[in-house]
Amino acid sequence: MQEPLRARAGELTAEEILAALDEGRRVVIETEMLGASHEVTLRHDGETYYCDTPTTLHKHESEAEMRSCIDKMGYGRSD
Repeated sequence: MQEPLRARAGELTAEEILAALDEGRRVVIETEMLGASHEVTLRHDGETYYCDTPTTLHKHESEAEMRSCIDKMGYGRSD
C-alpha cells in the first residue's frame, strides 16, 4: 500500500487531490476545526469516494460530488 499523501488544507488543488485518489492513494488533509487541528482522510475505492472526518464518514458517488465537497470544505486550493 502506498504512503498517504499528506497536506494542509489549501496546499493542493482539487485536481491534485482527485488525481492522487484515482491512483489509489489516500489523502490526509490537516485542517482547522473548532479551534483545533484535525486530520481528514480522503479515499476512493474505485466506486465510492470517502471523506473520513473526526466526527463522521461522508460518501460521494461521483468525482463531481467529491470535487464539490473538497471545494465546500476548503480542503483544496482554489486558483
